[in-house]
Amino acid sequence: MALKSSNKADTNLYEIEVTVDAETFNDACKKAYMKQRKSIQLPGFRKGKATQGMVEKVYGEGVFFEDALEIVYPDAVMSAIDEAGLKTVGSPFDLEVPVMSKSEGVEMKMKVYVYPEEIKLGKYKGLKATKMPTDVSDEEVEEELKNMADRNSRLITVTDRAAQMGDTAEIDFEGFVDGVAFDGGKGENYPLELGSGSFIPGFEEQVAGHSTDEEFDVNVTFPEEYQADNLAGKEAVFKCKIHEIKTKELPEIDDEFAKDVSEFDTIDELKADIKKQMEEKKQQNADRDYENQLVDQVVDKMKVEIPEVMISARTDEMINEYSYRLQMQGIDLNTYLSYLGQDMETFKESFKEGAEKQVKTSIALNKIIEKEKIEATDEEIEAEVAKLAEQYGMDAEQIKAAVPQDQIANDIKSQKAVDFLVENAVEA
Repeated sequence: MALKSSNKADTNLYEIEVTVDAETFNDACKKAYMKQRKSIQLPGFRKGKATQGMVEKVYGEGVFFEDALEIVYPDAVMSAIDEAGLKTVGSPFDLEVPVMSKSEGVEMKMKVYVYPEEIKLGKYKGLKATKMPTDVSDEEVEEELKNMADRNSRLITVTDRAAQMGDTAEIDFEGFVDGVAFDGGKGENYPLELGSGSFIPGFEEQVAGHSTDEEFDVNVTFPEEYQADNLAGKEAVFKCKIHEIKTKELPEIDDEFAKDVSEFDTIDELKADIKKQMEEKKQQNADRDYENQLVDQVVDKMKVEIPEVMISARTDEMINEYSYRLQMQGIDLNTYLSYLGQDMETFKESFKEGAEKQVKTSIALNKIIEKEKIEATDEEIEAEVAKLAEQYGMDAEQIKAAVPQDQIANDIKSQKAVDFLVENAVEA
């Protein structure tokens, strides 16, 4: 198996010719025969007993050629690409097989896209960016305390007043359009938080003001973009009844509250810890934003032609990652798309812009890595493996088996390239 020729056909596109010698191809034909032998039956032979020669005599010399080609193709093509020194992206395409015989072996012609060969970076040292403020005000701390109190509130039943926004009303409801009940428009003993925005616009506001055991109508209009086409833009009447009204009872924000919700004994200690954590989070966000500003400038100044296959591949990866996250929540992607009223093509299109930006960012950082001769040391790789092992509750050897070392090294080098941009930047 060898490379016969490699010629540039267009920007980032090559045509290659690959040969497989007769001996290797004949051996692949034999493997194909052996794989199928037990299922082959010829007249005068018991099933699985016909020789390769007899099968070829009956069905023709090329009976096993297609299967043999599948056997030799991966190694032959990979070997030829390595020999040509090409860094390919995506799979070869436009395959032609002008020669395939036992006496001559195989000749294949195909096209392959390669990683961008001409990448021109603009200025990437001395870039200017603005850092976000990281100060945390007393008002922000107080707001977080209120949120903590809300999360630790309890619901108590109200009997002496009508429902108000912010209450949770347990209701029965049934919806009608033109006097006819519609599917999915009925519920019993449903706990509706008024003001949550979980129901059709205008519904929750009309429940407010009504009391326990009261029956009343709610008149709404479904949004034009509503997911159910038969209801979109339609006026509807919901027959409702309130069974119970509950309101939140918030705890006092004092030392006892601090003891209940944290490891601290006083509210002042809790406030100090909240402020510290908020400052750390703001600092992380500010650092990330600063880095992104610098990387975006490099990407914007870069001149490169990117094979569409790179963007398509990254788009598919992002969709697979999204699908996996849904599966972890027990949701199938197709079911999710049906709920959104989207088809796969529309959904895929929504990822393309982000995929293109990620591909461009990767290319830009790789070019900086090349120009600045950035490396990942063995110690840095081991430290990253240990970090991943702790993060995922696995031992180091499991991480090494699951994640290729090259990938870990590339991640380290990419972060070092970003660090290089930061170290050589000027704060505006």
